[in-house]
Amino acid sequence: MELTKKEISVLQEMAKQYMEYATLPIQKEKIRLWKALNRSKMERPMVVIDQIPWNEMNNEHELDLFVEDPVFRRVEYYLKREVYKYKHYPVDMVLDPFIRVPKAISNTGYGLKVEEESLYASGNVSSHVYTNQLIKEEDAKKIKDMVITHDEEETKRRYETASEIFKGIAPVMMEGNMFHLGVWDHLSQFMGVENIYFDLVDEPEKLHAFMERITTSVIKGIEQSNKLKIYDTNANTCHCSYIYTDELLPDSGMGKEAITKNGWAFGLAQLFSSVSPSVTEEFELPYIKRMAEYFGMIYYGCCDRLDDRLDLVLTIPHLKKVSCSPWSVREAFAEKIGPKVIMSNKPTPALVATASLDEDEIRRDLQRTVDAARKNNVNLEMILKDISTVKCEPERLTRWANIAMDVVNNY
Repeated sequence: MELTKKEISVLQEMAKQYMEYATLPIQKEKIRLWKALNRSKMERPMVVIDQIPWNEMNNEHELDLFVEDPVFRRVEYYLKREVYKYKHYPVDMVLDPFIRVPKAISNTGYGLKVEEESLYASGNVSSHVYTNQLIKEEDAKKIKDMVITHDEEETKRRYETASEIFKGIAPVMMEGNMFHLGVWDHLSQFMGVENIYFDLVDEPEKLHAFMERITTSVIKGIEQSNKLKIYDTNANTCHCSYIYTDELLPDSGMGKEAITKNGWAFGLAQLFSSVSPSVTEEFELPYIKRMAEYFGMIYYGCCDRLDDRLDLVLTIPHLKKVSCSPWSVREAFAEKIGPKVIMSNKPTPALVATASLDEDEIRRDLQRTVDAARKNNVNLEMILKDISTVKCEPERLTRWANIAMDVVNNY
């Protein structure tokens, strides 16, 4: 799609704003602090805000989009969100001094499309029930091997177009693919969570058949990605956490060869918060371990409770960070995780969604986490994410950010 002069101008102006922040000396300092944390020699806890209710952020129309071309609309959206966050609540975020443009990579997925009944929708949020498409053990054959392809000519065209647009403003970095190893999330969408819970008891072998099939599909995709050498080893985040590391990403855009052994991936099994650790041991560990072997470093967990099964999680190969969600008992988590693996705490987003913002409660919540980490000599990051609402008051995130930075700067 041909870009109009107005669209090009919008992209250029956003790139200028972005690079104004990305070239500040503080970016190098933030990278240094992240590298210290990621080598398990933390100087202070690090803070991130992500997964924001963007539909509540656009009061001043800073996030309005004008570019129609889907590739460069994605670039516009990325630039506007990064600039917005940096202006209003930068905390410890890093802006790399280049513009990311996606390579022309396609993934056929698992051969199934999510079928759901939406019960209520508001913006991008909906209440829904999933249709069970995997009822019998032989339905495992419905799960196909993913096929990954790279259109090198289209990637070249995107690079040349972007280089011309941003000439004299910013260098261009082509963005590869990454893998989501939380395959239980996908099975939940193909089956429905309640159906999985019943099958864990009634037909466990059926679930093992599905997990074997979907794990094989992911591994096939990993192998194809490595053959094509298209993995995104220049990505600076994995699951909202900054991943600058001496071994893999020593500086902005300085990742190694574009294969999974030189990159990160994340895994999770969020529905297992409601089952025993023994279910995690039987139905998650054998599969995540096989997938994790292909990567340089692994981030594990999301909203799932893990303090009661952390001993199991710590056996995952190449594990570097583990999520301590609001459902985990943070003191128990800090006692068990040890000094090598990073405690990736998720402060509760409920505290920015209350009728009125209680700053004292936010400070107590953050300080409790920092105290638990300090007591146990734990390397800590705190990521405020999964934020469903701020009651249409974007400034709440700025207030939360100021409190968080005050807490960690007094570590």
